[in-house]
Amino acid sequence: MSSLRRLYEDLRSISVAVVYPPGEERDVLIDQLKRIGCRLHVAWPFPGTPPTADVIFFQVSQELQGSASWSASAIDATLIALSDYESPTTLKLLLDTSAHGVITRPFRSAGVLSTLVLARSAQSFQARLQSKVLKLEDTIKSRRQIEKAIRLLSESQQLSETQAYEHMRARATKLRITVAEVSAMIIDAHEAMEKLGLGNPNAKR
Repeated sequence: MSSLRRLYEDLRSISVAVVYPPGEERDVLIDQLKRIGCRLHVAWPFPGTPPTADVIFFQVSQELQGSASWSASAIDATLIALSDYESPTTLKLLLDTSAHGVITRPFRSAGVLSTLVLARSAQSFQARLQSKVLKLEDTIKSRRQIEKAIRLLSESQQLSETQAYEHMRARATKLRITVAEVSAMIIDAHEAMEKLGLGNPNAKR
């Protein structure tokens, strides 16, 4: 019961934009969203860029063609497509948006809440996955950077790779920064000295 209460509290706290032409279909959608308690904003004609909102219900129309801004990867919002009919063109436009959910005509109030909940869940899951991917990419980038700095330090100071890494780690501890930051300093210094034609800044004389 408490989880259900939290669900409704979450839905009442979000802002929802509806991008769809006036008419009975839109009225059905808006009435149900009002019953749920969402904060509503209605936009029409079709805007060039997505409105600012937590959730956007939008018509799948030709205005989407070639618009990179109407994509789940481009905005931080839950996208729910409103499809008038299913055709190859409509399906292609729908796929391009990577929408988290879709409602097809005729719209019925019974399906709005479940679609909203599932789409919000899908968007949240997607965001967590993207965060993990970005962290993994940063880890890989840092590791490659450290490996490069180790090679540079090893070559310039005639150290083994283990000794070079331990030296970098000691400097990181002393400076209270990460090993990755130390490696960036080494690489930047090496590249700067090369540009000046002075050779390796750490080379022994």
